[in-house]
Amino acid sequence: MSTLTLYAHPFSSYCQKVLVALYENGTPFEYRVLGDAGTMQELEALWPMKRFPVLVDDGRTVFEASTIIEYLDLHHPGPMRLVPADPKAALEVRMLDRVFDNYVSTPQQKVVFDRIRPEAARDDYGVAEARRMLDTAYAWLERWMEGRTWASGEAFSLADCAAAPFLFYADWTHPIDDAFANVKAYRRRLLARPSFARAVDEARPYRPLFPLGAPDRD
Repeated sequence: MSTLTLYAHPFSSYCQKVLVALYENGTPFEYRVLGDAGTMQELEALWPMKRFPVLVDDGRTVFEASTIIEYLDLHHPGPMRLVPADPKAALEVRMLDRVFDNYVSTPQQKVVFDRIRPEAARDDYGVAEARRMLDTAYAWLERWMEGRTWASGEAFSLADCAAAPFLFYADWTHPIDDAFANVKAYRRRLLARPSFARAVDEARPYRPLFPLGAPDRD
C-alpha cells in the first residue's frame, strides 16, 4: 500500500510536473484533488502558503515541485531516474529545470494572472515584459535543442518534467513562432510522451477555466 499522498490540481502546470514524474515510474500514490473546502483545509494545515503540489510521505511533508521529484528519486525510486546519479549530469538537469521554471513558467503565469485582475489593476508593461522574456526563452531553447531529443540529451529527466507543462501552457499564452522548429518539435515529443499525455487528458475537463481561452488543439 502506498505511503504517498499528493495534494494537487490536474490543471496546474506545477502539479502536472510532479504527475509526470509519478507516471513515468508508475509510482503508486493517493491523489487528493484540490477543489472543495475540505481538501483545501487539509492543504493549508500542511503548508500555510496554500501552494501546490504538496506531497505527504508517512507523515513527512514535501513541497515545491522540483524538490518533490528529487525526493521521489531518493526515497521512492523507480526504473527511471529523473535526476542523474552523475553529479555533472545532474547539475545540467537542475540548471535546465530552473530555466523552465523561471524563464518559461514565470512569464507565462504573469500574462495569465494579469488577465484575472480587474481591468483597472492590470499591468500592461509587466505583461509586455513577460512576453519578451518568453520570446527570448524560445530563441535560446531553439539553439539549445539542436540535436537533442530531450532537454539534457537522450535521457528523459526532471528538466523534461518541467518543460512539458510549461511549454504546453506557454504556447497557449504566447504562441511559439514557426521559426522555432526545434522548440515546436520538442513540445510535440513531450505531448506524445505517455506520462504527460495522461496528465493532459486528466486536465481536459478544466480547460474552460483558462483565463485567456484554451485553444481548440492539443
